[in-house]
Amino acid sequence: MPKEFSRVDRVADQIQKELAVMVQREIKDPRLGMVTINAVKVSRDLGYADVYISLLTADEVTEDDESVQDSLKVLRKAAGFLRSQLGRAMKLRVVPQLRFHFDTLGGQSRHIDSLIDQAMGKKPAVGPSDDSDEESRD
Repeated sequence: MPKEFSRVDRVADQIQKELAVMVQREIKDPRLGMVTINAVKVSRDLGYADVYISLLTADEVTEDDESVQDSLKVLRKAAGFLRSQLGRAMKLRVVPQLRFHFDTLGGQSRHIDSLIDQAMGKKPAVGPSDDSDEESRD
């Protein structure tokens, strides 16, 4: 029977969970906004981990915004500390180098959603149910 998840996938999931807690509790830099760890992709040799983040703000942010750049700068500077904490928490022989990236998937999905709404004319996908048809069948 094949394994459901490879070791790399399990390590990536655990890194994501641990980093979410560490970023919230351990990093006290005021330049760091409300950061969400969206995904972690670990290389097959566990040499690198690409960490994709997004910021929770009321405004639509892009990768070029100052708040995003400040948050990425803080996280990249704290990458060594976070890596050492990961090593203690996960007890890995090889702890991947952390590379932080801004996740643009949320903005892209909102854009595609708005395009679909424009094309459909904001009509509901399923019409309202007609109760009179069901009563006549009984």
